[in-house]
Amino acid sequence: MADFHCDVLSKLLADPDLDPIDSANNHGPVTIDATLDRQRAGGYMLQAYAVYLTESKPKTMDAVLRSIDLFERKIAAHAGYRKVLGRRDLERALQEGKIAALLTLEGADALQGDGTLLRTAFALGVRVLGLTWNYANWAADGVLEPRQGGLTVKGRKLVDEARDLGLVLDVSHLTDTGFWELVERTERPLIASHSNSRRICPHPRNLTDDQLRALIAMDGRIGLTYVPYFMTDRGQAEARDLLPHIEHICSLGGENQLMLGSDFDGIEQYAKGLRHAGEAVHVRQEVERAYGATFAEKLLGGNAVRFLLKNLPD
Repeated sequence: MADFHCDVLSKLLADPDLDPIDSANNHGPVTIDATLDRQRAGGYMLQAYAVYLTESKPKTMDAVLRSIDLFERKIAAHAGYRKVLGRRDLERALQEGKIAALLTLEGADALQGDGTLLRTAFALGVRVLGLTWNYANWAADGVLEPRQGGLTVKGRKLVDEARDLGLVLDVSHLTDTGFWELVERTERPLIASHSNSRRICPHPRNLTDDQLRALIAMDGRIGLTYVPYFMTDRGQAEARDLLPHIEHICSLGGENQLMLGSDFDGIEQYAKGLRHAGEAVHVRQEVERAYGATFAEKLLGGNAVRFLLKNLPD
């Protein structure tokens, strides 16, 4: 199982006493969905950890650095993980049976349009960058920003600098306008770390058929997410509600571009039977039942790993 998006670091930033390793140590009203013991129960081999700064607090570089420090001390330092900076780290994690831990940045707010801060984030291990969250920042508009604009002048410069560094760019949360501007501006394949099909579930955070086709054509990746209201608009969601998204994206030619991006620890509503990483086995069961073990291996991890081995630095 490879999961391209979780918000464990956001919870740790709010409460550093939470334990990302053993779920039994978290007894308060806030717990961690993607703890190591739960990841192991779910058969994980890779977890992407997003640095996400909530709307309720200042989005400063200090907070980004604190998030990365928490990642280093409380996750990457544990023997069950191997931090991934490049292809060799991922290969070693797979060989050793450890969970590959990949650092991402969800929203460029704290970078302040400063290339030095972008390069610092990259030097500290960030390998995937989403330009914004749901609203506007200095770089781009998010999907819920009323004006529905695209990239700013500084945002376009950020894209160029990220490309030169070798960062993977993430289109989840971008407006449709921003998506197409990004497609035109970079030759490197893009990902949507946690978005589903808008045709199947008409939420603006999901992707249109044209967007899906564009990601497929560039051999990018589409991370199916467990956010209930991105899965279905017909009431209580459950793991099987991912199947229509899979079916539709495959009909567009995306069998080899599908992956997973749970959004665990970033959601307050859960699909039935998908409350934490250990319950991701229900996704495996539904996919294997519908499409067989070979297809499931690609969707659940193979496609994501293949993408990283091709697009991470040496």
